Amino acid sequence: MRFLPRRPGTAGKGDGHPPHAPSAEAVAPAPGHPVNGHQVLRAVVGLPVSTWRYLWEAEDVRHIGPMAQDWHTAFDFHHENTGVIPTVDICGVAMVCIQALNHRVDELVAEVERLRAAADRPTV
Repeated sequence: MRFLPRRPGTAGKGDGHPPHAPSAEAVAPAPGHPVNGHQVLRAVVGLPVSTWRYLWEAEDVRHIGPMAQDWHTAFDFHHENTGVIPTVDICGVAMVCIQALNHRVDELVAEVERLRAAADRPTV
């Protein structure tokens, strides 16, 4: 994964924010659409994740994550540069997957409680 280069209007100008964080004036997003977290989770589960290094890095340097090309095949966000994974997208995908997993855990906890209650009932 590589961070996108800094663009005009982004942070990282000595203001204490990392260079990949957008500034306040650049974060007025257009309205979006709801996301099905379970569909996104299925795509993430199928996404190959490996260790890798940039060719210019020392042999012992390792990063972990998906290859950008695999990412853009799984999530067609129509970015102009498919050689990188924008951090805002990977964070959003991670967040919706956490929500989907939490929903599934809640379902399983409710099922376990139901089964325990049924097992505790005397049979006639």
